[in-house]
Amino acid sequence: MLGFDFGTRRIGVAIGNAVTRAARPLQTINASDSDVRWSEIGAIIEHWAPSQLVVGIPRHPDGAAHALTARCERFARQLEGRFRLPVAQVDERYSSAVVEHTDDVDAAAAAVIVQQWLDSSDA
Repeated sequence: MLGFDFGTRRIGVAIGNAVTRAARPLQTINASDSDVRWSEIGAIIEHWAPSQLVVGIPRHPDGAAHALTARCERFARQLEGRFRLPVAQVDERYSSAVVEHTDDVDAAAAAVIVQQWLDSSDA
């Protein structure tokens, strides 16, 4: 599976394996140009041929919607529509905080999101 940590400037991407139940950071793509963003996401999906996509959905600690919540949910719907793959949404409340001292925070946060999904599902 591939996981995404959506941001308005960058999107972290991670890969996960249901057999090993492990996730790892893959890369970060520039999200500022929509056409380039979708082209890069398409190339990654074509290369890895995932059967599942996972998108982190930000929320405040109390569970309330975050300023980016609606945009992340829209991104998840767009992924599903464009690539015809199932898309799971995962609460990403603390994913960036867990990895804030990593070189590629966005991809590492995406790996945390995928790991959370693997740990909480029958993937």
